[in-house]
Amino acid sequence: NYRNKMATLMPFVNAMLLMTSLFFLVLLVFSANPFEQYGFAPPDGQGLNPLLQNYWMVIHPIMLYFGYVGLAVPFAFGAAALLSKQVGNEWVRIMRRWTLIPWMFLSAGIIMGSQWAYMELGWGGYWAWDPVENASFLPWITATAFLHSLIIQDRRGMLKVWNMVLIWATYFLVILGTFTTRSGILESVHSFARSNIGPFFLGYLIIVAFGFLWLLFLRMPLLQSENQIDSVMSREAAFLANNWLFTGIAFATLWGTFFPMFSEIVTSQRISVAAPWFNKVVGPLFLLLFLMMGVGPLLGWRRTSKEMLIKQFTWPIVISVVFAVALFVLGHSGIYPVIGLALCVFVTVTIIQEFVRGVLARRTTTGENPFTAMWRLMRRNGQRYGGYIVHLGIVLIGVAVIGNEFYQTTTNVTLGYGESAQLGRYTFVFDDLVPERASNRDEYVAYLTVSNAETGNTVGELKPKRNIYFKTPDMPTSEVGLIMRPTEDIYVVLNGWDQTTATFSIFLNPLTMWMWVGGLIIVLGTLICVWPAPRRREVTVTMPQPTIGAAAD
Repeated sequence: NYRNKMATLMPFVNAMLLMTSLFFLVLLVFSANPFEQYGFAPPDGQGLNPLLQNYWMVIHPIMLYFGYVGLAVPFAFGAAALLSKQVGNEWVRIMRRWTLIPWMFLSAGIIMGSQWAYMELGWGGYWAWDPVENASFLPWITATAFLHSLIIQDRRGMLKVWNMVLIWATYFLVILGTFTTRSGILESVHSFARSNIGPFFLGYLIIVAFGFLWLLFLRMPLLQSENQIDSVMSREAAFLANNWLFTGIAFATLWGTFFPMFSEIVTSQRISVAAPWFNKVVGPLFLLLFLMMGVGPLLGWRRTSKEMLIKQFTWPIVISVVFAVALFVLGHSGIYPVIGLALCVFVTVTIIQEFVRGVLARRTTTGENPFTAMWRLMRRNGQRYGGYIVHLGIVLIGVAVIGNEFYQTTTNVTLGYGESAQLGRYTFVFDDLVPERASNRDEYVAYLTVSNAETGNTVGELKPKRNIYFKTPDMPTSEVGLIMRPTEDIYVVLNGWDQTTATFSIFLNPLTMWMWVGGLIIVLGTLICVWPAPRRREVTVTMPQPTIGAAAD
């Protein structure tokens, strides 16, 4: 019961949460009243934007909403700790779970949004570094850094200023992301509604920024670290490096997102920053972050001995180097994808190594079979091993990103009925184009047969289509034809047609399926982290007391 455990802190927590509620209440009352009446009664509504009529849009906004709203709680506790001068570790121990749950929802929301973009926008990808995409990614980055940094404060009483700044930045970026999406100050393919609420958000952001900085300045003497980093080869140093890398990624993403606005202010010309810039700047930082994700768990607290370094790193380094050499031998000469995939292998081996050691230690103690030992290991130490599972999900997403970014192949073809085209090891035959009518739209469905170009065996049938909605005929949408496989996705978009031919964009997207599998594993790992550990059983042993007479005998 937080009210009893932190009786002096909770009033400040409630005040900060009420401040957030008051801000949005002011918006609803004075600027964005959802009950405002039209001057006339339209006979029929316009309906939902055609791009949003997708099943992922049923749940994606809700996941983001839960993530955004939930992240107000750790911010409220952090601000309350500063206001009440209770900046010890008590609030930190509570905040890990309160941060993990909204972080999980935000992660799921981002993955679902990527799935929507992959299926609905028809450009062969799932992430374009669009301003609205970045709006949800930015608080995810800082919240992830906060989750890791909390461990150091709880364990060693360090990084207190870092934690305050990170949780404030997360809250600030949540509000900024909502402002970016709703105000229309940045062009985005994901912006579907604009309003005049921008000044309200801007004013609130200024209040939050200056209020926090002033409060942080006042409390700096109370936020001094209780310990220092004793060695570069320590877990504390690795987590500090993590913080700097996360901060670098967040700053680069923020700068690239708002650069068009800044350039317009300075030069009167809006200069956009496209995906290649983000990939060149943020990509190397993510490679370093993956390296630290593998290194951090293998280092000891305070310092790591030479013997421990050799013991911990031998197998991960050997296996990842052998894997990289094998990729070069097989003809994969690109330095970035080879390094990226080798780092994914490195992290995976460290995770497996930690699980194997934990299971073997438990079996030695209890004699349990491997499956029981692993289950009870995760149940009793869910935060640690659930975190490893989350890392595994991140690795799978990294594999998918590398496959899609560096090994994607594509072609545009115009085919007549019965004609074929080849891409990679697949042959695509255009069989037919059939118009169909649904309740609210006309659908034009193309039928293509996909077969293996070498063996002639049929792989499957694709049905890409174009939808033309009755109420918005000038906004046709695509639904891609997709065959999802562990090695690659076969992805086809219907671009246009006439009486005798149809034009298609064909993509082969290697390893993309693992993006969605990785998202599921992240959710699973987070649930293991937040699941309450079983309470230790208390056993009372009654010892017979000898009588005085018996003692004399």
